[in-house]
Amino acid sequence: MKFFNWELRLGVYLVLLSFIIYLIKYFIISDLQNTYIFVLNALGFLPVNVLLVTVVLNKLLTVRAKRDRLEKTNMVIGMFFSEMGTHLLSFIAKKDPNLDSFKNELLISDRWSAQDYTRLRDRLKKYACNIEIDQTGLAELKHLLNGKRDFLLRLLENPALLEHESFTESLRSTLHVVDELDHRKGFADLPDSDLRHLAGDIKRAYRNMAVQWLAYMQYLNRNYPYLFSFALRTNPFDEAASPVVKE
Repeated sequence: MKFFNWELRLGVYLVLLSFIIYLIKYFIISDLQNTYIFVLNALGFLPVNVLLVTVVLNKLLTVRAKRDRLEKTNMVIGMFFSEMGTHLLSFIAKKDPNLDSFKNELLISDRWSAQDYTRLRDRLKKYACNIEIDQTGLAELKHLLNGKRDFLLRLLENPALLEHESFTESLRSTLHVVDELDHRKGFADLPDSDLRHLAGDIKRAYRNMAVQWLAYMQYLNRNYPYLFSFALRTNPFDEAASPVVKE
């Protein structure tokens, strides 16, 4: 018996318990035929029990677990944008000269429907952003990201992100920018080839963050109106954004 796993032992115990119950019923009622009929009725309903437990109940539990995971994941995403993501997007957006032709589409409204978010998401994925940043801008960006490496690593280690590959990729690309900037003591003498390389790394993180920001805004709009209100007032793509509530 010690070689049996706990599932097998549990199955044996339950079968024995069922046999004992039927045996007690037989001795009390002394009606073997009635006991046979009762057993057959129970066996006849067994497939329905299996359906209810393994299919219906399991489906409900899976949906609940998925909703809980999504909630935890969005809490982590919210931490990222609250701590650094919104400020970082705002900074990089100012270095994107192509954004002027696209900026108005990023002014999200609380009246947006799911179709509006889908339309903008498709537009963002195809958007040909461009990053023009000089040595001074790189120094400012490094200062903005100073001390954020440990924060990004802690987010990457969070088990809530195991199933969220797109946001994980966004964190990786952002962390890569942090590492690239941290490993350069200065930017005054960088060749044009290195400036183009850094601009490409920033562009990758910028595009990934923008898509994740939009998805997070849609989540807040649907679930947390008060958080969505603040996110609207601090829209990183709105140069006139202000946390002050105006009439």
